[in-house]
Amino acid sequence: MKKIQPASRTENIKYAVRDILLVADQAKAAGKKLLYLNIGDPVPFGFKTPDFVTGAIIDSLKRGETGYAPSPGTASAIAAIRRDADRRGIRNIQDIYVTSGGSEAIELAMTSLLNPGDNLLVPCPGYPLYTAVLDKLGAAANPYYLDEEDGWQIDVEDVRRRINDRTKGIVVINPNNPTGAVLSKKVAQQLVDLALEHNLVLFSDEIYDKLIFDGEEHVSLAALSKDVAAITFNGLSKVFVGPGLRMGWGVVSGPEEVVGDYYRAIQKLTRARLCAPHPVMAAVAPSLDGTSPHLPELMKRLKRQRDVTVEMLSGIKGISCVKPQGAFYAFPRLDIRETDDQWCARLIRETGVVTVPGSGFGQKPGTQHFRIVFLPDEATLKEAYTKIAQFMAG
Repeated sequence: MKKIQPASRTENIKYAVRDILLVADQAKAAGKKLLYLNIGDPVPFGFKTPDFVTGAIIDSLKRGETGYAPSPGTASAIAAIRRDADRRGIRNIQDIYVTSGGSEAIELAMTSLLNPGDNLLVPCPGYPLYTAVLDKLGAAANPYYLDEEDGWQIDVEDVRRRINDRTKGIVVINPNNPTGAVLSKKVAQQLVDLALEHNLVLFSDEIYDKLIFDGEEHVSLAALSKDVAAITFNGLSKVFVGPGLRMGWGVVSGPEEVVGDYYRAIQKLTRARLCAPHPVMAAVAPSLDGTSPHLPELMKRLKRQRDVTVEMLSGIKGISCVKPQGAFYAFPRLDIRETDDQWCARLIRETGVVTVPGSGFGQKPGTQHFRIVFLPDEATLKEAYTKIAQFMAG
């Protein structure tokens, strides 16, 4: 029989966070004990989805809400998301759509905006979903590089230099995955001004917005101008410890005459895929309208584990680490003679410590990094970092 050929659009799609598990599975099969520091899922590490989230879903199931929901989302979920956006200062809201996780909200927004040959400004380092979807759409990633010497802040002039006549938007991840950087209000305003100047859509990924350390302030980009075309992405995955619930959304804001045709195109795609998980939408209102009583203890533990991470990694020769100000990631720099892909693969095979190579997130040419997820408990982190220190000394 003739071999079935996959579509060419899949050739360059990579997702480093999951791809590294192929090496990990080999090491596990060889009898190596593995310490997983690679996937940003709090649940396996003892963080519990709050009862007000799971309780709302259970109540929805008891009410029999298992049929199709409205394609944009239930009325109660959309109303809660609008109230939350209002509290953030976002004005000129034109549309809200609820999705199967934040990743679907992002993909629908990209698919509705980009034609083959267009490009989207994406942060490097940044979340690899964006480049994977761009490859699928036949559009291009237009990378701008975060400034490691300035705490991984965005260099707005670098972004400006990269804009061309096929650039359609700017992706901002705040707090950033994988660096944990929190965007300053000054830089955020400069990015909004730049988007207005060049008529670009701001993709503001704010999924870690309440996981902030050291008194830093999170600013929603769309709140800085009622005239900027923006989509603000969020969900229940990280702050509300429910990544497997697959509940996200996009808030489209800006003048109707500017974004009207765009959000109506997104609506077409939301109708085509029917709806997000119906019972889980019942958890949106109690999550966004509540007081988030789970957060103080969650943040206390994360801060302690962040501090252990920075202290121990910074003490290893050949590794330097900018202190993360948000989320639960660190993106240490390596001074090595091999690629970070090779280094991470050897680290797994020789020590069992699973991290993700920096190349999977984008980085300045000539630099090498790896991403750490500091969700495991202190004892596990200390064991992992001790193994990394021995590996580097070896």
